[in-house]
Amino acid sequence: MARWIDVSTNKHQLKLYDDNRLIKVYPIAVGKMLTPTPSGIYTIINKQRNPGGAFGALWMGLSKPHYGIHGTNNPYSIGKNVSHGCIRMHNRDVIELSSMVPIGTRVYIHK
Repeated sequence: MARWIDVSTNKHQLKLYDDNRLIKVYPIAVGKMLTPTPSGIYTIINKQRNPGGAFGALWMGLSKPHYGIHGTNNPYSIGKNVSHGCIRMHNRDVIELSSMVPIGTRVYIHK
């Protein structure tokens, strides 16, 4: 199975696992009530550094179109339900995470 990502929208946490061994836990921001982060199992399909706009230092696109894990230019939003459904991370965290997960990594999103 290798590395995979577990996202809890209720806990505002993203956990990186290697098989069943927890490697790291990151604080995140998730979708607001009207634009919730979608639950399900997806994969990382692309990565882009410095995507511009509100996406911070790095974008990792998910297999669900228009959704991704990305940095933010608003670090105070981390820990809150504020996005349009994407998973926001501190810029340093998303860069670190990206360096540890290849394209094709599974992302399990749940409440």
